[in-house]
Amino acid sequence: MDEGVEEVAEVLAGPLARQDAVRRAALIEIDESLRIGLEARFDAQRDAIARFHGVRLGAREGAGFIRYPEGGFYRPHRDRASSPDWPDAARRRIALVLFLNSSGEGDRGGFSGGTLRLYVDATPIEVRPQAGLLVAFPADALHEVTPVRGGTRDTVVDWFYGP
Repeated sequence: MDEGVEEVAEVLAGPLARQDAVRRAALIEIDESLRIGLEARFDAQRDAIARFHGVRLGAREGAGFIRYPEGGFYRPHRDRASSPDWPDAARRRIALVLFLNSSGEGDRGGFSGGTLRLYVDATPIEVRPQAGLLVAFPADALHEVTPVRGGTRDTVVDWFYGP
């Protein structure tokens, strides 16, 4: 990701747009061959994820590489949405988050903060980022990324569509 091209990550709420009060992060365009290899690994997990969630899954949307700098965050939101600017967002069934580095002191490439917080039946569940951890959850689940207090949080996101 350090060699990729950075652009501001937008928010899907009405027209796609930068909204610094809602999200502070960057989308990183990486080498195509690396993206394709990673997406093949997501595809290899499709059946296991579908079984776990008791759903049928179709195609994926396509991996996005997201960097949260110090002070970066994403306020509570849902990934499934109805938007004329991004019609496929309404097809999202399962959200995927792959952590590329870890939170905590002493971790190589580590950072502090940046917890993935999922709200299940209004109860918050905090997922501490660990390099290599893949989290798959319903795309309509309310969730957020808490502020990164130090370092840089790198993740890959994608979505499986319904059948």
